[in-house]
Amino acid sequence: MAIKIEMLRCFQAVADHGSLTGAAEVLGRTPSAISMMLRQFEDHVGAPLFESARKSRLTPLGALIRIEAARELTHYAHTIEAIEALSRAQAGNVRLSCTPSVAGSVMPNILRDFIAARPGLRIDLRDTDSGTVQRDLIEGRADIGIATLPPLPGFRRELLFSDAFGVICPAGHPLTARWDSLSWADLASTEFIANGLCTQIHDADFQPILAASRLMVRNTASILSMVRAGAGVTILPELALPPEFRDLAFLPLAGSAVRREVFMVLPSAADMTPAAEALAEAIRSARISPAD
Repeated sequence: MAIKIEMLRCFQAVADHGSLTGAAEVLGRTPSAISMMLRQFEDHVGAPLFESARKSRLTPLGALIRIEAARELTHYAHTIEAIEALSRAQAGNVRLSCTPSVAGSVMPNILRDFIAARPGLRIDLRDTDSGTVQRDLIEGRADIGIATLPPLPGFRRELLFSDAFGVICPAGHPLTARWDSLSWADLASTEFIANGLCTQIHDADFQPILAASRLMVRNTASILSMVRAGAGVTILPELALPPEFRDLAFLPLAGSAVRREVFMVLPSAADMTPAAEALAEAIRSARISPAD
């Protein structure tokens, strides 16, 4: 017969309380049941663990086994706590891959509240372009992806939010005087900084402006720094401009309905850990909008 965890628990209770009756009260068992389990344990060990039937004093072997039993029961309790924490999404790791504009403007408040409620949980946030987000998901490097992504076989896709594209320029730029009627034609004579999101804009009048651009910058923070430095203006979705950039202006384009759609992409529910599902629900419940 193999040694069971209940045998160790029974032995420790008898050793702690010095009697079958005391152990039975603590464990919620009858003294006869405690006696039977203790006898099975001693039979397996092949030697008595107590010096008398009163169980008030351990044999030398019993004293040594008591130390090992206590160590194993402590380890077992920690293991159970860890398993339960994982199942309740209170522990574990979640890998999140998303575009820089989402990482900088949307995720801070969500992750702040999420990790505050789950001190045993670890988040690995990677901010990168949409193409890399897609590869992270497909190659198993991300549990959750947030970006402008097409449907992917084997993955769930949920629309999180949509925001309009507009011109980003310094607050004192001449374009700001005409923001209510700004069109593509107004950008024809302005130095334009291209970025990776420009491929989502299919308006025919925008294509010559994009083709004439002499500077391509892919990182959102770098793009905004270039605009601040006066290197040109660019086109970005509204949520890509953080509120703290008060020296930059977002100018909607009159007559253009082009918008960015940002999706949360997830593996099948069977492939998600409880922690990842909990974070996905927190993101889903945030009700993200440009007004946030």
